[in-house]
Amino acid sequence: MDEGPLVEEQIEAAARFLARFDKYAPVRVAFWLKEAESPFWYFCIVSDEITGANFDLAYREVGRLARELRDPAFNVMRVKVFGIDTPMGQAAMNAQRPYPSKSPVVLRNRYFGGVEAAEIYIYPQPVTV
Repeated sequence: MDEGPLVEEQIEAAARFLARFDKYAPVRVAFWLKEAESPFWYFCIVSDEITGANFDLAYREVGRLARELRDPAFNVMRVKVFGIDTPMGQAAMNAQRPYPSKSPVVLRNRYFGGVEAAEIYIYPQPVTV
């Protein structure tokens, strides 16, 4: 079943989540990704502090914060975390770099961090609710 377009409620719920997650691991960039062959949107978080050594702990914190937030517009099963040294982390930081404004960046139909992306929504920095 096709999930459809990203909606404002999802964008805002994820921003509220990020405000909390940023206290655990400062967020470098956050974005929504819809891969070309997938009907689902995934919420992606990139942090300097996420590494192969603590990857599992970052996901544990995602689950804890999502339970604490209890927002029906936020689906914890659609969250992915990345370190800055990963292809996805590098692609997100490179895509955001030319757009230092307070507006989100929306990209379509491109190769992004190792996947064919139909659409990408990158939050402005700093992320605000």
